[in-house]
Amino acid sequence: MIAVLPIIIGEKNPVLRQKTKKVPRITKDILKLIDDMDATREHAVGAGIAAPQVGRSERLCIAMINKRAVPLINPFITRRSDKMETGEEGCLSLPDVWIQVPRSKEIDLQYQDAKGRKQELTLSDWDARVVQHEVDHLDGVLIVDYAL
Repeated sequence: MIAVLPIIIGEKNPVLRQKTKKVPRITKDILKLIDDMDATREHAVGAGIAAPQVGRSERLCIAMINKRAVPLINPFITRRSDKMETGEEGCLSLPDVWIQVPRSKEIDLQYQDAKGRKQELTLSDWDARVVQHEVDHLDGVLIVDYAL
């Protein structure tokens, strides 16, 4: 049964500030977490969601890529373009906070899909921004950190 999970709120919440741990293998629990996180993202009308936002410390997130919700397991950005673009971002864990965040316009990403297969993508513009935001979550970084 798929569930909408409570979203962790607040820039000082320690769960949102710790680095996540690598997912060692894809289990039924991880697959259920992916389904629940996607239902939660959809319910909250978000472009992405990361495991820490639902109280879990796994290196796992879901990002809207090409208008599809894509689960990213153990994602790692291998290249960031020097060309930057600043855009307004919000966050499900920081309601009513909107911040101008500079991001690389293009990135290369490695991750595992829900079947455990290694994947590589080159993303640009909005897709790259969403993935960078979610990977930040996995590293304990929030959009408010860019406002300093």
